[in-house]
Amino acid sequence: MATYALIHGAGASSWYWHLVRPELEALGHYVVSPDLPCDDDSAGLAEYADVVVDAIGGRRQVVVVAQSLAGFTAPLVATRAPVDLMVLVAAMVPRPGEAPGQWWANTGHVFPEPFDPIAVFCHDLTAELAAEAGRHVRDQSQSPFQRPWPLPAWPDIPTRFLACRHDRFFPIEFQRRVVRQRLGIVPDEMDGGHLPALAHPRELVQRLEAYRSELVAGQEP
Repeated sequence: MATYALIHGAGASSWYWHLVRPELEALGHYVVSPDLPCDDDSAGLAEYADVVVDAIGGRRQVVVVAQSLAGFTAPLVATRAPVDLMVLVAAMVPRPGEAPGQWWANTGHVFPEPFDPIAVFCHDLTAELAAEAGRHVRDQSQSPFQRPWPLPAWPDIPTRFLACRHDRFFPIEFQRRVVRQRLGIVPDEMDGGHLPALAHPRELVQRLEAYRSELVAGQEP
């Protein structure tokens, strides 16, 4: 079976994946979902990738799943670990030399106004889950936003993009355009907002498994 490496977004923790992880493990997969040092001002994208690579260890058949800001980290991991597939979920897609802090203006992203985190991120969660999510928010250092993405190009590894139709942070029209321009692919779409691993964990697992099965079928003689 596969090794799933689940990478959370900015100001979050491995808790974000707590509904997805057991679903994948029940299917027989090995799952790592490390806490990134997002509250450490000495840590940048390279250090984020270090944490994920260390968690993967010597395991193979790796599927990297990246949420939001982790779109900058996943390709770095893919250059250092035996990654078979990258899946970007409601994620940022970098260009060579672009710092995450530059991404917003470069892509034409517009922040929702007024910016209410509950309304933007938790609108499709239950009240109980939204409250619990608030308890797991961590301070996000600005250090990784200031350092250029170091790769010369996107890694030559199968990549899928899953956008969320009701995402208020990265609206679907915006994601369709950015993914087409930067990856040259059409994103797949599912219902839900910016946090599908919380709002729709089972459907997300089904999508991930469909991508993995498609890849495996394509590799068979």
